Amino acid sequence: MNNLDATDLKILLALIRDPRIQVGELSDAVGVARNTAQTRVRRLIRTGVLRSGGREVDLEAVGYDVVAFVTIEVSHRELDGVVGALRLIPQVLEVHEISGRGDVWCRVVATDTHNLQSSLRQVLRIKGVIRTETVLALHTHIPYRTEPLISGLSNSASAGR
Repeated sequence: MNNLDATDLKILLALIRDPRIQVGELSDAVGVARNTAQTRVRRLIRTGVLRSGGREVDLEAVGYDVVAFVTIEVSHRELDGVVGALRLIPQVLEVHEISGRGDVWCRVVATDTHNLQSSLRQVLRIKGVIRTETVLALHTHIPYRTEPLISGLSNSASAGR
């Protein structure tokens, strides 16, 4: 894990909860001087912990460098309960109900394979989970992005004028 102290973690949490927070509000929320908050945010950006304009946390930079995609087969009567239980597992980043093979798809992060195994065991203990299939991500070639879509919409809107 990167050398993050309690203040760094409070700053990250405040930025996750309110990406539009101003530096003055951030310093108040964290309980540090404005200059300290600003310096810390700049350092977090410089070290790669924060990216995308300083508002998105790079999980790999804070020690969560194992990414897995888990397809879960669920007893349909238990679907809502399964989703609710998945929400309580911090390593579960996303949950989607899907068509095709399986019923639910999750993106899960972990610090190492032992941490991943622990998370997967939590998933398997959820009432209504029948079976899971896990695929590890080896490398991210294109991270989650929306800019190309919005750019295309913007170009279409401009051309329509």
